[in-house]
Amino acid sequence: MSFDQLGLSDKVQAAVAASGYTTPTPIQEQAIPHVLARRDVLGIAQTGTGKTAAFTLPMLTILEKGRARARMPRTLILEPTRELAAQVVEAFEKYGKNHKLNVALLIGGVSFDDQDMKLTRGVDVLIATPGRLLDHFERGRLLLSGIEILVIDEADRMLDMGFIPDIERICKLVPFTRQTLFFSATMPPEIQRLVGQFLHNPVTVEVARPATTAANVTQMLVSSAADPAKKREVLRRLIRDDEGVKNGIIFCNRKTEVAKLHRSLVKHGFSAIALHGDMDQRSRMNALDAFRNGEIKLLIASDVAARGLDIPDVSHVFNFDVPHHAEDYVHRIGRTGRAGRSGTAITIAAPEDGKSLAAIEKLIGQKIPRQAHAPEGREATAGRREARPAPARPERSDRRDGQRPQPRKVEPSRPQPQAESTAHLPAFLLRPVPVKAG
Repeated sequence: MSFDQLGLSDKVQAAVAASGYTTPTPIQEQAIPHVLARRDVLGIAQTGTGKTAAFTLPMLTILEKGRARARMPRTLILEPTRELAAQVVEAFEKYGKNHKLNVALLIGGVSFDDQDMKLTRGVDVLIATPGRLLDHFERGRLLLSGIEILVIDEADRMLDMGFIPDIERICKLVPFTRQTLFFSATMPPEIQRLVGQFLHNPVTVEVARPATTAANVTQMLVSSAADPAKKREVLRRLIRDDEGVKNGIIFCNRKTEVAKLHRSLVKHGFSAIALHGDMDQRSRMNALDAFRNGEIKLLIASDVAARGLDIPDVSHVFNFDVPHHAEDYVHRIGRTGRAGRSGTAITIAAPEDGKSLAAIEKLIGQKIPRQAHAPEGREATAGRREARPAPARPERSDRRDGQRPQPRKVEPSRPQPQAESTAHLPAFLLRPVPVKAG
């Protein structure tokens, strides 16, 4: 099937063709006709399968009719992070270049006044994080009574980040008659309850079993000691020894570990940059742009970057820390192997990570292949082999016929005469004396 069979407008099809796409992905092929038919849609698919275009393209077609009014956006798209929200803006700019639509982005770290000016002019598409959206609403700068389409993207990530109460409040503020599009990679019970509460007779579009990993991603588990310094050494060897590492995203569980690992890699000569929640928005976008453009080889990130980042050609993902939540593993390794490419995901695990690993393998329904030890260079291996002491020879047991071994008698050792020092003697006394035979 091609895009011209999905019912999209001519303007949208022209923009898609100009972007180089000819065949829709499964989630796009199944979801777009239902969105155009104004049905509520529950979309479940692996990350990296084209979910953004699955709602962006039909929304552009629908928005060709009508006009925005001041402070009353026509459509609302909710994203869990600033980076995801910014990427949706880029998608509308790319596919909506033949439209004259006003798009506004409401995220933290940006001036309220600049965002307010855009809302005053009228917005066709409002893309926001929940917190900043509610801030504008509570200030009386935003009305949600004109929303025609509500999109909740990366819903399970919203759950992880504690946004569900905000989502529930926002859903009650928008009109009851709106169309709701709900996308998620996993469907925990809390998300299923939200679906039942706010979607009306939705069409379920599921193109992969929830929480499955892409078949074109090679997974590997490497054991390491828990000491962060040892783990950093293992990571450096993994990066250096694999000639296929074109670039990579390295995930840590904590922002402090991101900063430490970044300093360590730069110190050892690696091209690396950090991305975490304490950075201001400009620095975060600059870091992403540098990595996306190939200026930087390694991106060290917390889970703020785990979901939805549209960087199509990432060769490797390294889990420096095993994620605490099993679902995060699926989203992390989904940063590689995108758009049909092959990828590699390597997880460094310490002995105390056993419980988290068991939860991950239960979720994905497979066992991650183990590599007993991280690869080492010849010098390191040889040095360790030379330094290894010879194993002690076990003593022979005197046990016979169930009897206790009798203690051996050990004679006291005689004191050995110690050689006296000759350093004080003159040289001629130390010369050998010739002895005649017979």
